[in-house]
Amino acid sequence: MALRLVQLNFKARDDSALGRFWAKALDWESSSDDPGATSVMPVGSTWPLPAAVTIDVIAVPDPETVNDRVHLELATTSAAHHTELVARLRDLGATSADAGQGDQPRTALADPDGNLFCVRQPQEIHQDTGPIAAVVVDCADPQAMARFWGEAMDWPLHDATDDHAVLRSAKSGGPYLEFLRTPHLKHMRNRIHLDLLPDPVEDQLAEVARLETIGATRPNAGKDDFPWKILTDPEGNQFCVLGRG
Repeated sequence: MALRLVQLNFKARDDSALGRFWAKALDWESSSDDPGATSVMPVGSTWPLPAAVTIDVIAVPDPETVNDRVHLELATTSAAHHTELVARLRDLGATSADAGQGDQPRTALADPDGNLFCVRQPQEIHQDTGPIAAVVVDCADPQAMARFWGEAMDWPLHDATDDHAVLRSAKSGGPYLEFLRTPHLKHMRNRIHLDLLPDPVEDQLAEVARLETIGATRPNAGKDDFPWKILTDPEGNQFCVLGRG
């Protein structure tokens, strides 16, 4: 059995508009097969991708404009690329933001819906991640979160301190998953969450049961009559285990 991080789920009032922003930001394409849902992925690709983490934008009546616990960090290949990308993102509608991380080698922005994201200065470790360098999760205990998520997806630990922990898939590459110690976390519904896909997909319920044994909970157990199962990690962050639609 195995679980793969396959997509980030964004909540938005207008899924197609936010999907278009992120498609242009990443040089990908957006598409919609169902009303209220827009997929953003590399041009000409077929979901699920072996390494890249795609974006799924879902329309909801009131998504709340907040600085979320989960945000994207984009990769750049040179100082010139960093400058060009930040300028292009501003032209697309991004605005300046405060990431609350002090003097870090990144530029903090917000997308048109107010979701925080950052553009990182070029680093060697991000040269093979694709346009998304990392998915960053604000948390109270980075090492505990890394233990849970590392066991959940069988991702090895790359680095860990009291304030920061980093995981990455040893099999498929793609972006890093980072946990950042953050004071004064707010308890609210997150606008962005992680979606995991079982391999094979028929192992969904077995994977959900395994996740519960290592610290996940099912807030809607018995009520989530959908192809996906909603869980929360040990710090209350919602995520989904996908099934066959």
